[in-house]
Amino acid sequence: MIRAKRSRAAWRSRLYIVIFQTDTPAGRVFDLGVLGLIFLSVVAVMLESVDSVRARHGTALRAAEWLFTVLFTAEYILRLVSALKPARYARSFFGVIDLLAVLPSYLSLVVAGTQSLIVIRALRLLRAFRILKLYEYSEQSMLLMRALKASRPKITVFLGAVMAVVIIVGSMMYVIEGEDAGFTSIPMSMYWAVVTMTTVGYGDIAPQSTPGRVLASVLMILGYGIIAVPTGIVTVELTRASEVRKSDRPCPVCRLERHEEDARHCKRCGAMLA
Repeated sequence: MIRAKRSRAAWRSRLYIVIFQTDTPAGRVFDLGVLGLIFLSVVAVMLESVDSVRARHGTALRAAEWLFTVLFTAEYILRLVSALKPARYARSFFGVIDLLAVLPSYLSLVVAGTQSLIVIRALRLLRAFRILKLYEYSEQSMLLMRALKASRPKITVFLGAVMAVVIIVGSMMYVIEGEDAGFTSIPMSMYWAVVTMTTVGYGDIAPQSTPGRVLASVLMILGYGIIAVPTGIVTVELTRASEVRKSDRPCPVCRLERHEEDARHCKRCGAMLA
C-alpha cells in the first residue's frame, strides 16, 4: 500500500514537472506542442468561418476541431491530476481558460452556434510568455504599471475635458448643419466629433455649410494636440518612475548624487559609497 502511494506520488511529480515546469527540456517541448495545437485550432476555426473553405473542407475542419478538443480535454485532465492543488489551478486564470477552451465544442452538441466560441483558445497563447522567459522583463512592466497608475488622475481629467469638447462641438454642429446634412441628433453629431478629433475621418458624415467646415477645421487642428497629451503625461511619469530607482546617496569624495541603488562605488571617482 505504501509502495503504491509512493509510486503514484512519484508519477504525479514527474507529470507535474513536464506539464507545469517550463525550465526543463520536457516542459519546454510539452508547452511548445500545446501552443502549436492552440495555433492550429484557432486557424481551423477561422478557416471554417469562410464560406468557400467550409464548403470544400468543412468535414475535415470539423474532424480536426474534435481532435483538438479531445487533446485539450486530456491536457486539462492531466493538469488537474498533476497539480499540487487541483482546486486552486481550476480557479486560476489559466485553469478557467483551459476549461473554456474545451467547453464550447461540447456545448455545440446541445446549443447550435456555440462552437465559434472556441476562438477563446487564442488566450491560451499567453503561455508563450512563460516559455520565452519574458518574465525577466517583469521589472520593466511593473515600472510601466507604476507610471500608468501615477498618470491616472491627470488622464481622467484630460478625458473629462475631451468629453466636454465632444459634447459642445457636437451640439454646435447639430445646430449649424441640422438633419439635412446627416447630423440627425446630438449623439450622432458627437460621434462625428469623436471621429474628427481622433483624425480617423470615416467620411460617412461631413459638414456642408461654411460655418460647419470652419468648426470642423478647428476640431481637426485641436485633435492633433489632444492626441499628444496622454503620451506626454505617461512619458513624464515613466521618467519619474525610472528615477525612483536611483539612490540619493552622495559620494563622500566628489559629492555626486543619483547613483544606482545597488552601486557600491561612485561612477565618477570610484570612491566607496556609504
